[in-house]
Amino acid sequence: MPSTPANANLLSRSLAAVWHPCTQMKHHEQLPLIPIARGEGAWLYDMDGRRYLDGISSWWVNLFGHANPRIGNALKAQLDTLEHVMLAGFTHEPVVELSERLAALTGHNLGHAFYASDGASATEIALKMSAHYWRNHGQSDKNRFLSLAGSYHGETVGALAVTDVAIFRDAYAPLVRAGACVPSPDARHAAPGESAADVARRAAAALEAHLAEHARHTAALIVEPLVQCASGMVMYDPEYLRLARALCDRYQVHLIADEIAVGCGRSGSFFACQQAGIWPDFLLLSKGISGGYLPLSIVLTTDDMFAAFYDDDTARGFLHSHSYTGNPLACRAALATLDIFEQDDVIATNRQRARRLGDAFQAALGAHPAVRNLRQQGMILAFDVADAPAGFSRRFFTAALDRELLLRPIGNTVYTLPPYILSDEEITFLASQTAAALEASLG
Repeated sequence: MPSTPANANLLSRSLAAVWHPCTQMKHHEQLPLIPIARGEGAWLYDMDGRRYLDGISSWWVNLFGHANPRIGNALKAQLDTLEHVMLAGFTHEPVVELSERLAALTGHNLGHAFYASDGASATEIALKMSAHYWRNHGQSDKNRFLSLAGSYHGETVGALAVTDVAIFRDAYAPLVRAGACVPSPDARHAAPGESAADVARRAAAALEAHLAEHARHTAALIVEPLVQCASGMVMYDPEYLRLARALCDRYQVHLIADEIAVGCGRSGSFFACQQAGIWPDFLLLSKGISGGYLPLSIVLTTDDMFAAFYDDDTARGFLHSHSYTGNPLACRAALATLDIFEQDDVIATNRQRARRLGDAFQAALGAHPAVRNLRQQGMILAFDVADAPAGFSRRFFTAALDRELLLRPIGNTVYTLPPYILSDEEITFLASQTAAALEASLG
Protein backbone atom coordinates (compact mmCIF):
# COMPACT_ATOMS: atom_id res chain seq x y z
CA MET A 1 0.00 0.00 0.00
CA PRO A 2 1.20 3.56 -0.61
CA SER A 3 3.38 4.64 2.27
CA THR A 4 6.36 6.50 0.82
CA PRO A 5 6.57 10.28 1.27
CA ALA A 6 5.27 11.23 -2.18
CA ASN A 7 2.24 8.99 -1.95
CA ALA A 8 1.61 9.65 1.72
CA ASN A 9 1.66 13.44 1.25
CA LEU A 10 -0.96 13.45 -1.52
CA LEU A 11 -3.06 10.91 0.38
CA SER A 12 -3.07 13.07 3.48
CA ARG A 13 -3.98 16.20 1.53
CA SER A 14 -6.81 14.39 -0.25
CA LEU A 15 -8.30 13.02 2.96
CA ALA A 16 -8.23 16.51 4.46
CA ALA A 17 -9.79 18.33 1.52
CA VAL A 18 -11.68 15.95 -0.80
CA TRP A 19 -15.00 14.32 0.06
CA HIS A 20 -14.84 11.15 -2.02
CA PRO A 21 -17.99 9.73 -3.65
CA CYS A 22 -19.74 6.47 -2.76
CA THR A 23 -17.47 6.25 0.26
CA GLN A 24 -17.86 6.22 4.00
CA MET A 25 -14.88 8.49 4.65
CA LYS A 26 -14.18 6.93 8.06
CA HIS A 27 -13.38 3.65 6.30
CA HIS A 28 -10.27 5.32 4.93
CA GLU A 29 -8.75 5.06 8.37
CA GLN A 30 -8.06 1.46 7.31
CA LEU A 31 -9.06 1.24 3.65
CA PRO A 32 -6.28 2.37 1.33
CA LEU A 33 -6.71 5.55 -0.70
CA ILE A 34 -4.46 5.30 -3.74
CA PRO A 35 -2.82 8.49 -5.06
CA ILE A 36 -2.65 8.03 -8.83
CA ALA A 37 -0.04 9.97 -10.78
CA ARG A 38 -0.64 8.76 -14.33
CA GLY A 39 -2.29 6.17 -16.54
CA GLU A 40 -0.98 4.22 -19.51
CA GLY A 41 -3.07 1.72 -21.42
CA ALA A 42 -4.88 -0.61 -19.01
CA TRP A 43 -2.66 0.44 -16.09
CA LEU A 44 -2.75 3.13 -13.43
CA TYR A 45 0.46 4.18 -11.64
CA ASP A 46 0.82 5.75 -8.21
CA MET A 47 3.40 8.40 -7.39
CA ASP A 48 6.06 5.77 -6.71
CA GLY A 49 5.45 3.87 -9.92
CA ARG A 50 3.44 1.04 -8.40
CA ARG A 51 0.94 -0.14 -10.99
CA TYR A 52 -2.66 -1.39 -10.93
CA LEU A 53 -4.52 -3.08 -13.77
CA ASP A 54 -7.75 -1.10 -14.18
CA GLY A 55 -10.16 -4.02 -14.21
CA ILE A 56 -13.27 -1.84 -13.90
CA SER A 57 -12.29 0.81 -16.45
CA SER A 58 -12.31 3.47 -13.71
CA TRP A 59 -15.98 2.93 -12.97
CA TRP A 60 -16.91 1.68 -16.39
CA VAL A 61 -15.83 4.68 -18.47
CA ASN A 62 -12.37 4.03 -19.93
CA LEU A 63 -12.84 1.99 -23.11
CA PHE A 64 -9.50 2.20 -24.92
CA GLY A 65 -6.96 2.68 -22.18
CA HIS A 66 -5.61 5.62 -20.25
CA ALA A 67 -3.67 8.31 -22.12
CA ASN A 68 -4.93 6.96 -25.44
CA PRO A 69 -3.01 8.94 -28.08
CA ARG A 70 -5.82 9.00 -30.65
CA ILE A 71 -8.33 10.52 -28.24
CA GLY A 72 -5.67 12.77 -26.70
CA ASN A 73 -4.61 14.17 -30.07
CA ALA A 74 -8.21 14.86 -31.05
CA LEU A 75 -8.71 16.78 -27.81
CA LYS A 76 -5.51 18.79 -28.30
CA ALA A 77 -6.67 19.89 -31.74
CA GLN A 78 -10.11 20.82 -30.45
CA LEU A 79 -8.61 22.73 -27.51
CA ASP A 80 -6.89 25.09 -29.91
CA THR A 81 -10.12 25.69 -31.82
CA LEU A 82 -13.09 25.93 -29.45
CA GLU A 83 -13.21 24.86 -25.81
CA HIS A 84 -16.85 25.76 -25.11
CA VAL A 85 -19.84 27.72 -26.30
CA MET A 86 -23.34 27.54 -24.88
CA LEU A 87 -25.69 25.35 -26.89
CA ALA A 88 -28.70 27.62 -26.33
CA GLY A 89 -28.90 29.64 -29.54
CA PHE A 90 -25.53 28.39 -30.83
CA THR A 91 -24.14 25.21 -32.34
CA HIS A 92 -20.77 23.80 -33.36
CA GLU A 93 -19.29 21.10 -35.56
CA PRO A 94 -18.49 18.44 -32.90
CA VAL A 95 -22.02 18.35 -31.44
CA VAL A 96 -23.63 18.26 -34.90
CA GLU A 97 -21.37 15.49 -36.18
CA LEU A 98 -21.75 13.44 -33.00
CA SER A 99 -25.54 13.70 -33.14
CA GLU A 100 -25.55 12.67 -36.80
CA ARG A 101 -23.27 9.69 -36.24
CA LEU A 102 -25.23 8.41 -33.26
CA ALA A 103 -28.49 8.72 -35.20
CA ALA A 104 -26.91 6.72 -38.03
CA LEU A 105 -25.81 4.02 -35.57
CA THR A 106 -29.49 3.61 -34.57
CA GLY A 107 -30.53 3.35 -38.21
CA HIS A 108 -32.12 6.78 -37.70
CA ASN A 109 -34.73 5.25 -35.41
CA LEU A 110 -33.50 7.71 -32.77
CA GLY A 111 -32.66 10.84 -34.70
CA HIS A 112 -32.57 13.57 -32.06
CA ALA A 113 -29.88 13.99 -29.40
CA PHE A 114 -30.33 15.99 -26.19
CA TYR A 115 -27.15 16.60 -24.17
CA ALA A 116 -26.12 16.75 -20.53
CA SER A 117 -23.00 15.93 -18.55
CA ASP A 118 -23.75 12.86 -16.41
CA GLY A 119 -25.86 9.74 -16.34
CA ALA A 120 -28.30 10.82 -13.62
CA SER A 121 -29.07 13.96 -15.60
CA ALA A 122 -29.78 11.84 -18.68
CA THR A 123 -32.21 9.78 -16.61
CA GLU A 124 -33.99 12.89 -15.38
CA ILE A 125 -34.16 14.33 -18.90
CA ALA A 126 -35.83 11.18 -20.21
CA LEU A 127 -38.31 11.03 -17.32
CA LYS A 128 -39.21 14.72 -17.67
CA MET A 129 -39.44 14.48 -21.43
CA SER A 130 -41.76 11.48 -21.21
CA ALA A 131 -44.16 13.10 -18.71
CA HIS A 132 -44.08 16.40 -20.62
CA TYR A 133 -44.82 14.56 -23.88
CA TRP A 134 -47.99 13.10 -22.39
CA ARG A 135 -48.98 16.51 -21.00
CA ASN A 136 -48.55 18.08 -24.42
CA HIS A 137 -50.85 15.35 -25.75
CA GLY A 138 -53.52 16.12 -23.17
CA GLN A 139 -52.74 13.16 -20.89
CA SER A 140 -51.29 14.86 -17.82
CA ASP A 141 -52.30 11.89 -15.63
CA LYS A 142 -49.56 9.82 -17.25
CA ASN A 143 -46.81 11.04 -14.94
CA ARG A 144 -45.67 7.96 -13.00
CA PHE A 145 -42.70 5.77 -13.75
CA LEU A 146 -41.97 2.08 -13.67
CA SER A 147 -38.63 0.32 -13.20
CA LEU A 148 -37.26 -3.15 -12.48
CA ALA A 149 -36.62 -4.48 -9.00
CA GLY A 150 -33.00 -3.79 -8.14
CA SER A 151 -32.73 -1.04 -10.73
CA TYR A 152 -30.19 1.78 -10.58
CA HIS A 153 -30.47 4.90 -12.71
CA GLY A 154 -28.56 7.52 -10.74
CA GLU A 155 -28.53 9.25 -7.39
CA THR A 156 -30.03 12.68 -7.93
CA VAL A 157 -33.45 13.18 -6.40
CA GLY A 158 -35.16 12.71 -9.76
CA ALA A 159 -33.19 9.61 -10.71
CA LEU A 160 -33.77 8.06 -7.28
CA ALA A 161 -37.45 7.82 -8.21
CA VAL A 162 -36.50 4.87 -10.43
CA THR A 163 -33.60 3.50 -8.39
CA ASP A 164 -34.28 0.41 -6.28
CA VAL A 165 -30.97 -0.06 -4.49
CA ALA A 166 -31.83 0.13 -0.81
CA ILE A 167 -28.89 2.16 0.48
CA PHE A 168 -29.62 4.95 -2.01
CA ARG A 169 -33.40 4.66 -1.99
CA ASP A 170 -33.88 4.57 1.78
CA ALA A 171 -31.51 7.38 2.75
CA TYR A 172 -33.43 9.96 0.75
CA ALA A 173 -36.91 8.43 0.67
CA PRO A 174 -38.63 11.54 2.13
CA LEU A 175 -37.37 13.60 -0.82
CA VAL A 176 -38.33 11.20 -3.57
CA ARG A 177 -41.54 10.71 -5.51
CA ALA A 178 -40.98 7.01 -5.85
CA GLY A 179 -42.10 5.08 -8.87
CA ALA A 180 -43.32 1.49 -8.99
CA CYS A 181 -41.19 -1.64 -9.46
CA VAL A 182 -41.91 -4.83 -11.37
CA PRO A 183 -39.96 -8.10 -11.03
CA SER A 184 -36.51 -8.30 -12.55
CA PRO A 185 -35.92 -10.92 -15.27
CA ASP A 186 -32.71 -11.91 -13.41
CA ALA A 187 -31.63 -15.22 -14.95
CA ARG A 188 -30.48 -16.42 -11.52
CA HIS A 189 -34.16 -16.69 -10.54
CA ALA A 190 -34.70 -19.64 -12.87
CA ALA A 191 -36.55 -22.52 -11.25
CA PRO A 192 -35.39 -26.08 -11.97
CA GLY A 193 -35.90 -26.75 -15.65
CA GLU A 194 -36.37 -23.07 -16.53
CA SER A 195 -34.21 -21.16 -19.00
CA ALA A 196 -33.22 -17.50 -18.83
CA ALA A 197 -35.83 -16.87 -21.53
CA ASP A 198 -38.47 -18.52 -19.34
CA VAL A 199 -37.58 -16.15 -16.49
CA ALA A 200 -37.83 -13.24 -18.92
CA ARG A 201 -41.32 -14.32 -19.99
CA ARG A 202 -42.41 -14.72 -16.39
CA ALA A 203 -41.17 -11.20 -15.56
CA ALA A 204 -42.86 -9.84 -18.68
CA ALA A 205 -46.14 -11.38 -17.55
CA ALA A 206 -45.83 -9.44 -14.28
CA LEU A 207 -45.11 -6.29 -16.29
CA GLU A 208 -48.24 -6.88 -18.36
CA ALA A 209 -50.36 -7.33 -15.24
CA HIS A 210 -49.06 -4.04 -13.85
CA LEU A 211 -49.65 -2.12 -17.07
CA ALA A 212 -53.14 -3.54 -17.46
CA GLU A 213 -54.04 -1.88 -14.16
CA HIS A 214 -51.85 1.23 -14.13
CA ALA A 215 -51.09 2.24 -17.73
CA ARG A 216 -53.38 5.28 -17.57
CA HIS A 217 -51.02 6.79 -14.98
CA THR A 218 -47.73 5.39 -16.31
CA ALA A 219 -45.58 7.58 -18.50
CA ALA A 220 -42.62 5.26 -19.04
CA LEU A 221 -40.85 2.04 -18.15
CA ILE A 222 -37.09 2.43 -17.65
CA VAL A 223 -34.75 -0.57 -17.92
CA GLU A 224 -31.03 -1.30 -18.03
CA PRO A 225 -30.91 -3.54 -21.10
CA LEU A 226 -29.45 -7.04 -20.52
CA VAL A 227 -27.42 -6.13 -17.39
CA GLN A 228 -28.57 -4.37 -14.22
CA CYS A 229 -25.11 -3.28 -13.19
CA ALA A 230 -25.25 -1.58 -9.78
CA SER A 231 -27.51 -4.24 -8.28
CA GLY A 232 -24.77 -6.82 -8.76
CA MET A 233 -24.41 -7.34 -12.52
CA VAL A 234 -27.83 -8.94 -12.88
CA MET A 235 -28.01 -10.48 -16.37
CA TYR A 236 -31.11 -11.45 -18.31
CA ASP A 237 -32.32 -12.73 -21.66
CA PRO A 238 -33.07 -10.32 -24.56
CA GLU A 239 -36.56 -11.83 -24.73
CA TYR A 240 -37.57 -9.49 -21.92
CA LEU A 241 -36.72 -6.44 -23.99
CA ARG A 242 -38.72 -7.75 -26.95
CA LEU A 243 -41.76 -8.39 -24.78
CA ALA A 244 -41.41 -5.10 -22.90
CA ARG A 245 -41.28 -3.19 -26.19
CA ALA A 246 -44.48 -4.85 -27.37
CA LEU A 247 -46.24 -4.24 -24.05
CA CYS A 248 -45.21 -0.58 -23.96
CA ASP A 249 -46.62 -0.15 -27.48
CA ARG A 250 -49.86 -1.90 -26.53
CA TYR A 251 -50.43 0.13 -23.37
CA GLN A 252 -49.07 3.45 -24.69
CA VAL A 253 -46.13 3.68 -22.31
CA HIS A 254 -42.68 4.93 -23.29
CA LEU A 255 -39.70 2.58 -23.08
CA ILE A 256 -36.49 4.15 -21.76
CA ALA A 257 -33.30 2.14 -22.29
CA ASP A 258 -30.65 3.22 -19.82
CA GLU A 259 -27.50 2.17 -21.67
CA ILE A 260 -25.25 4.42 -19.60
CA ALA A 261 -23.24 1.42 -18.38
CA VAL A 262 -24.06 -1.26 -20.96
CA GLY A 263 -23.84 0.78 -24.18
CA CYS A 264 -20.77 1.47 -26.31
CA GLY A 265 -19.94 -2.19 -26.76
CA ARG A 266 -20.03 -3.42 -23.17
CA SER A 267 -22.84 -5.90 -23.83
CA GLY A 268 -21.34 -7.34 -27.02
CA SER A 269 -23.07 -4.97 -29.46
CA PHE A 270 -22.70 -1.21 -29.66
CA PHE A 271 -26.19 -0.74 -28.20
CA ALA A 272 -27.47 -3.50 -25.93
CA CYS A 273 -30.99 -3.12 -27.38
CA GLN A 274 -29.70 -4.33 -30.74
CA GLN A 275 -29.46 -7.86 -29.32
CA ALA A 276 -33.22 -7.87 -28.86
CA GLY A 277 -33.89 -6.31 -32.26
CA ILE A 278 -35.80 -3.39 -30.72
CA TRP A 279 -35.42 0.35 -30.30
CA PRO A 280 -36.69 2.25 -27.27
CA ASP A 281 -38.34 5.66 -27.23
CA PHE A 282 -35.32 7.00 -25.34
CA LEU A 283 -31.79 5.63 -25.25
CA LEU A 284 -29.42 7.01 -22.62
CA LEU A 285 -25.64 7.13 -23.09
CA SER A 286 -22.85 8.32 -20.82
CA LYS A 287 -19.73 6.75 -19.28
CA GLY A 288 -17.96 5.12 -22.23
CA ILE A 289 -19.30 7.41 -24.96
CA SER A 290 -16.41 9.86 -24.41
CA GLY A 291 -13.88 7.06 -23.94
CA GLY A 292 -13.49 7.91 -20.26
CA TYR A 293 -12.08 11.36 -20.96
CA LEU A 294 -14.71 13.98 -20.18
CA PRO A 295 -18.20 14.08 -18.64
CA LEU A 296 -20.89 13.68 -21.27
CA SER A 297 -24.36 12.19 -21.43
CA ILE A 298 -26.82 11.97 -24.29
CA VAL A 299 -30.51 11.19 -24.60
CA LEU A 300 -31.41 9.86 -28.04
CA THR A 301 -35.07 9.96 -28.98
CA THR A 302 -37.56 9.73 -31.83
CA ASP A 303 -39.08 12.03 -34.41
CA ASP A 304 -42.43 11.64 -32.65
CA MET A 305 -40.97 12.78 -29.34
CA PHE A 306 -39.30 15.79 -30.96
CA ALA A 307 -42.49 16.78 -32.78
CA ALA A 308 -44.47 16.80 -29.51
CA PHE A 309 -42.41 19.78 -28.30
CA TYR A 310 -42.09 21.66 -31.60
CA ASP A 311 -44.39 24.64 -31.10
CA ASP A 312 -44.56 28.44 -30.95
CA ASP A 313 -45.43 28.20 -27.25
CA THR A 314 -42.32 28.17 -25.04
CA ALA A 315 -44.22 26.29 -22.33
CA ARG A 316 -44.71 23.37 -24.73
CA GLY A 317 -40.97 23.20 -25.36
CA PHE A 318 -38.74 20.92 -23.32
CA LEU A 319 -37.36 22.69 -20.25
CA HIS A 320 -33.95 21.45 -19.17
CA SER A 321 -30.48 22.89 -19.46
CA HIS A 322 -26.88 22.74 -18.23
CA SER A 323 -24.19 25.35 -18.83
CA TYR A 324 -21.86 22.72 -20.28
CA THR A 325 -24.47 21.02 -22.47
CA GLY A 326 -22.86 19.69 -25.65
CA ASN A 327 -19.37 20.81 -24.65
CA PRO A 328 -17.14 20.73 -27.78
CA LEU A 329 -14.22 19.02 -26.01
CA ALA A 330 -16.45 16.22 -24.67
CA CYS A 331 -18.11 15.82 -28.06
CA ARG A 332 -14.71 15.65 -29.74
CA ALA A 333 -13.61 12.93 -27.32
CA ALA A 334 -16.80 11.02 -28.21
CA LEU A 335 -16.12 11.43 -31.92
CA ALA A 336 -12.59 10.09 -31.47
CA THR A 337 -14.07 7.17 -29.53
CA LEU A 338 -16.49 6.40 -32.38
CA ASP A 339 -13.57 6.63 -34.82
CA ILE A 340 -11.74 3.90 -32.91
CA PHE A 341 -14.84 1.70 -32.94
CA GLU A 342 -15.10 2.09 -36.70
CA GLN A 343 -11.44 1.96 -37.68
CA ASP A 344 -10.52 -0.98 -35.43
CA ASP A 345 -13.73 -2.99 -35.92
CA VAL A 346 -13.97 -3.07 -32.14
CA ILE A 347 -17.26 -4.96 -31.80
CA ALA A 348 -15.97 -7.89 -33.85
CA THR A 349 -12.57 -7.85 -32.13
CA ASN A 350 -14.23 -7.76 -28.72
CA ARG A 351 -16.13 -10.97 -29.45
CA GLN A 352 -12.79 -12.77 -29.52
CA ARG A 353 -11.49 -10.84 -26.50
CA ALA A 354 -14.68 -11.66 -24.56
CA ARG A 355 -14.20 -15.37 -25.29
CA ARG A 356 -10.64 -15.22 -24.00
CA LEU A 357 -11.84 -13.33 -20.91
CA GLY A 358 -14.53 -15.93 -20.21
CA ASP A 359 -12.14 -18.84 -20.77
CA ALA A 360 -9.53 -17.32 -18.44
CA PHE A 361 -12.01 -16.79 -15.61
CA GLN A 362 -13.52 -20.23 -16.09
CA ALA A 363 -10.06 -21.76 -15.79
CA ALA A 364 -9.12 -19.66 -12.75
CA LEU A 365 -12.40 -19.70 -10.82
CA GLY A 366 -14.91 -22.03 -12.44
CA ALA A 367 -14.28 -24.82 -9.93
CA HIS A 368 -13.82 -22.62 -6.86
CA PRO A 369 -16.18 -23.80 -4.08
CA ALA A 370 -17.19 -20.23 -3.13
CA VAL A 371 -17.95 -19.06 -6.66
CA ARG A 372 -21.58 -18.98 -7.74
CA ASN A 373 -23.22 -17.89 -10.99
CA LEU A 374 -20.10 -17.16 -13.00
CA ARG A 375 -21.71 -15.21 -15.83
CA GLN A 376 -20.83 -13.02 -18.78
CA GLN A 377 -22.48 -10.61 -21.18
CA GLY A 378 -20.05 -9.33 -23.77
CA MET A 379 -17.18 -7.62 -21.98
CA ILE A 380 -18.95 -7.74 -18.60
CA LEU A 381 -18.09 -10.71 -16.39
CA ALA A 382 -19.23 -11.36 -12.81
CA PHE A 383 -19.62 -13.98 -10.12
CA ASP A 384 -21.20 -14.16 -6.67
CA VAL A 385 -19.31 -15.28 -3.58
CA ALA A 386 -21.08 -17.71 -1.28
CA ASP A 387 -20.70 -17.40 2.49
CA ALA A 388 -18.61 -14.26 2.13
CA PRO A 389 -17.29 -12.85 5.42
CA ALA A 390 -18.44 -9.52 6.83
CA GLY A 391 -16.83 -6.62 5.02
CA PHE A 392 -16.03 -8.83 2.04
CA SER A 393 -16.08 -6.08 -0.58
CA ARG A 394 -13.50 -3.96 1.26
CA ARG A 395 -11.37 -7.03 2.04
CA PHE A 396 -11.38 -8.06 -1.59
CA PHE A 397 -10.65 -4.53 -2.82
CA THR A 398 -7.57 -4.35 -0.58
CA ALA A 399 -6.41 -7.86 -1.48
CA ALA A 400 -6.71 -7.03 -5.18
CA LEU A 401 -4.69 -3.83 -4.81
CA ASP A 402 -1.97 -5.86 -3.10
CA ARG A 403 -1.86 -7.91 -6.31
CA GLU A 404 -1.68 -4.93 -8.71
CA LEU A 405 -5.35 -5.10 -9.58
CA LEU A 406 -8.20 -2.57 -9.34
CA LEU A 407 -11.49 -4.39 -8.74
CA ARG A 408 -14.29 -3.06 -6.57
CA PRO A 409 -17.00 -5.62 -5.71
CA ILE A 410 -20.66 -4.75 -5.32
CA GLY A 411 -21.55 -6.44 -2.05
CA ASN A 412 -20.68 -10.12 -2.54
CA THR A 413 -20.52 -9.83 -6.32
CA VAL A 414 -17.10 -9.57 -7.96
CA TYR A 415 -17.13 -8.20 -11.49
CA THR A 416 -14.85 -6.92 -14.20
CA LEU A 417 -15.52 -4.49 -17.05
CA PRO A 418 -12.01 -4.12 -18.43
CA PRO A 419 -10.95 -1.73 -21.18
CA TYR A 420 -11.07 -3.10 -24.70
CA ILE A 421 -7.29 -3.19 -25.15
CA LEU A 422 -6.21 -6.04 -22.87
CA SER A 423 -3.59 -8.38 -24.26
CA ASP A 424 -3.88 -12.12 -23.74
CA GLU A 425 -1.24 -11.83 -21.02
CA GLU A 426 -3.21 -9.08 -19.25
CA ILE A 427 -6.40 -11.13 -19.44
CA THR A 428 -4.61 -14.07 -17.83
CA PHE A 429 -3.19 -11.74 -15.18
CA LEU A 430 -6.64 -10.30 -14.47
CA ALA A 431 -8.18 -13.74 -13.98
CA SER A 432 -5.34 -15.25 -11.94
CA GLN A 433 -5.01 -12.27 -9.62
CA THR A 434 -8.77 -12.15 -9.13
CA ALA A 435 -8.59 -15.76 -7.97
CA ALA A 436 -5.67 -14.95 -5.67
CA ALA A 437 -7.49 -11.93 -4.20
CA LEU A 438 -10.56 -14.07 -3.59
CA GLU A 439 -8.53 -16.62 -1.66
CA ALA A 440 -6.91 -13.90 0.43
CA SER A 441 -10.22 -12.19 1.23
CA LEU A 442 -11.88 -15.46 2.30
CA GLY A 443 -9.03 -16.51 4.56
